[in-house]
Amino acid sequence: MSTQPTQIPVAASTKPRRFVFVLVDNFTLLSFAAAVESLRIANRMSATRLYEWIIIGEGGDTIKCSAGTEFRLQDDLCELQRDDVIMLCGGIDIQRATTKRLLNWLRREVRKGLQVAGLCTASYTLAMAGLLDNKRATIHWENQDSFAEEFEDVILTKSVFVIDGNRMTTAGGTSSIDLMLQVIANDHGEELANAVADQLIYSSIRTDQDTQRLSVPTRIGVRHPKLSQVIQMMESNIEDPISPSILAKNVGMSTRQLERLFRRYLSRSPKRYYMELRLQKARNLLMQTDMSVINVALACGFASPSHFSKCYRAHYDTTPYRERGSHSARLSI
Repeated sequence: MSTQPTQIPVAASTKPRRFVFVLVDNFTLLSFAAAVESLRIANRMSATRLYEWIIIGEGGDTIKCSAGTEFRLQDDLCELQRDDVIMLCGGIDIQRATTKRLLNWLRREVRKGLQVAGLCTASYTLAMAGLLDNKRATIHWENQDSFAEEFEDVILTKSVFVIDGNRMTTAGGTSSIDLMLQVIANDHGEELANAVADQLIYSSIRTDQDTQRLSVPTRIGVRHPKLSQVIQMMESNIEDPISPSILAKNVGMSTRQLERLFRRYLSRSPKRYYMELRLQKARNLLMQTDMSVINVALACGFASPSHFSKCYRAHYDTTPYRERGSHSARLSI
């Protein structure tokens, strides 16, 4: 049984604000759907057509999301109106989906002064187009390492979303809701934004001050303040690893006490845990960038490629070169 929700009064608007969703191959369905649903519900809760949207993409025919579902596009990369908002939706293998034609189209349309958003990994495409230079931005945590290495002129944050002038970026997943709630609040007030959140059963609205990843204690399943401090120091010092003795000293412990702490809660030594963090970053860089294996090794604190290759093989049972080769082969299928 459907009931009409309580209408939220809003100021009369001359015309609805149009959002142009640009879907790229293998886009993330959740990020796209969360943004569209937020706009739809804003219209419903206000009983006014505040927003409208179209769905376009390169070729103008059909496109698949990363879950394999196919979507019919309404248009190709067409010429937009001056008041449109571009919502670029990224997903898996954003590097391959970032075509020269898409980059040229983005640059041309943004020169008109349009506001543009990059959802999920689409921040990469915006950065490739030069649209995030000297701007604050965010991207999914899995892509943070490679993004930071490739785009030094972008002020990368770990926020769930960022609005910097007429540039908007999100970390992916449900962060599209947080961004759209902020947009709705800016356009039509907090009351409407809160009503949209209620309809979405979204009880913890995040701001651009919230970080996208879980806290260290939540991630590792251990609530020990000194252990959390040490892990945070490790994660912040991948390129120049800190010795266990200095890590221990920084939290007021002996090296032996630190060893016991890691063995008790994580079943491995501090050195082993640190190595795993560095190798995890190395794997991300191998998969997501064109950095040479030597530069990947240096970025992850390895003094020589041979030592890096030896450690990588011991952990992943393959060499860095073979890892990159097999990844490229999978993407070409």
